[in-house]
Amino acid sequence: MIYTVTLNPSIDYVIKVKELVKGHINRVNEEHVYPGGKGINVTRILKNLDNDNIALGFVSGFTGDYIINSLKELGLKSNFIKVEQGFTRINVKIKSEEETEINGQGPNIKKEELDEFYKVIDQLVDGDILILSGSIPSCLDEKLYEDIMKRVEHKNIKVVVDATKNLLLNVLKYKPFLIKPNNHELAEMFNVELNTTQDIIFYAEKLKEMGAQNVLISMGKDGALLVSEDNQVLISSVAKGEVVNSVGAGDSMVAGFISGYLKSQNYEDALRLGAASGGATAFSSDLATREFIDKLVKEIKIEKIK
Repeated sequence: MIYTVTLNPSIDYVIKVKELVKGHINRVNEEHVYPGGKGINVTRILKNLDNDNIALGFVSGFTGDYIINSLKELGLKSNFIKVEQGFTRINVKIKSEEETEINGQGPNIKKEELDEFYKVIDQLVDGDILILSGSIPSCLDEKLYEDIMKRVEHKNIKVVVDATKNLLLNVLKYKPFLIKPNNHELAEMFNVELNTTQDIIFYAEKLKEMGAQNVLISMGKDGALLVSEDNQVLISSVAKGEVVNSVGAGDSMVAGFISGYLKSQNYEDALRLGAASGGATAFSSDLATREFIDKLVKEIKIEKIK
């Protein structure tokens, strides 16, 4: 089974305003509500690609009930821990001349509730896949991802981590199956400028030397780069389209990659489906549909550098 973890999910309230004027009443031209959070995005794309999976994490209050019910309506399984204090956050994304985001805080998670979550993690078995996505709430220890990976390291579980800077660097000692920073996050990790593809390859290989089995770097309009566990270096092309939504594109790439790998055990196929999934979401107002992903897969070319 595939499990996704979203520690701080959200309701994403996406609105379009012709002109956002501070200090005045602004009328919304268009509005959408989605269950949000990086792991939930991965869950939705995995399901769109016919991969059964279970969403894990924490929810609270009436907004938490919305998350559970909306996933159920989408035919998705979840096993969230219900938190007493606070409520699942609401993130407001305002699309106008510029894009503005106001992200909520989220609930306060107590030790007993964290222990309940750990009990769920401890039930994972050999052959499972665990995807850890996004930031760790301020009420929890920043070593939480490390603690999770330590709990499962004695089992044959493939762990995927999509997080930033130290959250990612600190889990490398547990040899995650896949990590997915973007090129800007890669530069930030090593405090360098990445001016060429060779620069990106050099530091991606460094992450592999530090413990990651596979390193997937999303590069926006320049495609995606994979340094695989068998030391291949692969670069994908980018499908053609107009970017209308940057939210969830990286999560879609992770889901597509895992889906492609499970179907074929082939890294070229995995990268191709990952790149198509990321592009399809970037070209859509919501997360990508299966039909759109299938269409874009045909456009993606894979170049083998090594």
